[in-house]
Amino acid sequence: MTEIRTPRLLLRRWHDDDLAPMADINADPRVMRWIDDGSVRDLDHTAEAIERAEEEWDEEGFGLFAVELLASGELAGFTGLSVPEFLPEVLPAVAISWRLGSQFRGQGYASEAAQATLEFALQDRGLDRVISINRVGNDASENVIRKLDMVPEGVTTHPVYGYPLRVYTIDLTQFQA
Repeated sequence: MTEIRTPRLLLRRWHDDDLAPMADINADPRVMRWIDDGSVRDLDHTAEAIERAEEEWDEEGFGLFAVELLASGELAGFTGLSVPEFLPEVLPAVAISWRLGSQFRGQGYASEAAQATLEFALQDRGLDRVISINRVGNDASENVIRKLDMVPEGVTTHPVYGYPLRVYTIDLTQFQA
């Protein structure tokens, strides 16, 4: 079982009792504003997404971590790695992403979890490069990306929704510098 502890967080594989709190996060329009078409997600969609994340862990050796607060045991959301198949022009690539409940924002949790995940990707899993894909205008995620020292690689367009996406990258050499 893959787990990462940071000073305030436990990044771990998904448990059955994570479904309801993650569904609550996905049902919040403030959380979903920058994702796909901004639509909220229901319990069934959340269950399918968690199942896909677990399958990616089994197939790739990486995936989306459930992010748990050490102090309270609450599920704050997720961070992790995935293959961004929806954007073929960046492939082959592994992307880092995160999604936290609105009550957990602005406290540094996303940056803390993402930094630990990036270290996991480049040092533990031996990836040479990680990207991040951010919808232009999503300043909160842009701030996390900057804290990860990722550099802009280019701008593309979401293939379904047509809005601009900025692609960032970091490789092992940049990470170790």
